[in-house]
Amino acid sequence: MKKYVFIRLINIVITLFVIATVTFFLMKQLPGSPFDEEKLAVLSDEQRAEFLARYGLDKPVTTQYVLYLGNLLKGDLGTSFYFKGQDVTSILVDRIGPSALIGTQAIILGLTIGIILGIIAAFRHNTVWDYSTMFLAVLGVSVPNFVFAALLQYYVGLKLGLLPVAFWESYSSSIMPSIALALSVIALIARYTRNEMLEVLGQDYMLTAKAKGVKRLKIIYVHAIRNALIPVVTVLGPITVSLLTGSLVIENIFGVPGIGSLFVDSIKVNDYTTIMGLTLFYSAFFILTMLVIDLLYGMIDPRIRISGVKE
Repeated sequence: MKKYVFIRLINIVITLFVIATVTFFLMKQLPGSPFDEEKLAVLSDEQRAEFLARYGLDKPVTTQYVLYLGNLLKGDLGTSFYFKGQDVTSILVDRIGPSALIGTQAIILGLTIGIILGIIAAFRHNTVWDYSTMFLAVLGVSVPNFVFAALLQYYVGLKLGLLPVAFWESYSSSIMPSIALALSVIALIARYTRNEMLEVLGQDYMLTAKAKGVKRLKIIYVHAIRNALIPVVTVLGPITVSLLTGSLVIENIFGVPGIGSLFVDSIKVNDYTTIMGLTLFYSAFFILTMLVIDLLYGMIDPRIRISGVKE
């Protein structure tokens, strides 16, 4: 297991190096500039040169690339061009809180309701419970979450006045964004749980347990759920990354000052260093999450072993 994790960590470093390299040179191909060209035009040649030297843009691209990699090795993501006087790392630290909050709430809500609905649909197969759950699952997957967000804002925020429509003022401001994000998670988890539960319930060992008179609750918790969770854990990895790192659309709709809205804003103004920092953050978080998911397989089902690893 240790050897497997070590090899995966080496692969993660190589992958992040490739991502950092590709992102750096792609940023140089973007049209426009992170600076106000009208303001730069009124500067003298000396002032302009001093201004570009402050951000290291007076050097050749290859030199900038080497300096960028050197700063990355020291944990320095660079200084933002748009947010004056702030480094990218501090901006990320300030913005990650709101994204993590609404993402965590959405995951907890989506997992809890989704698994419960999936179990009910499986044990009430071909009944109104099953059909209703699958209808909601299809609806949740088919309708974009920004549509749900608009409906929540109109009915819950404006009509009923129960929650703030937008902006980040208090904890109550996080509830509607979390619900809007959770609806698609509920639909996806419910569908996967139902399908896997139906497959597990048809296995011979499940029929044997029923024939022996094992109580239904014990069959559900001890035998069915544990074996049905493997595919759910698989899809949970990308979902976790997407939600915890912020939804680009939902955060902008509700005015949440998170990573998602920061990413959109940095692209609008060509803030190279912030875009590159966010891309690396997304990539590292996704890769590490998938590593954790792989290791969780063996914990959920001890029969699963990492290929090529001796226990």
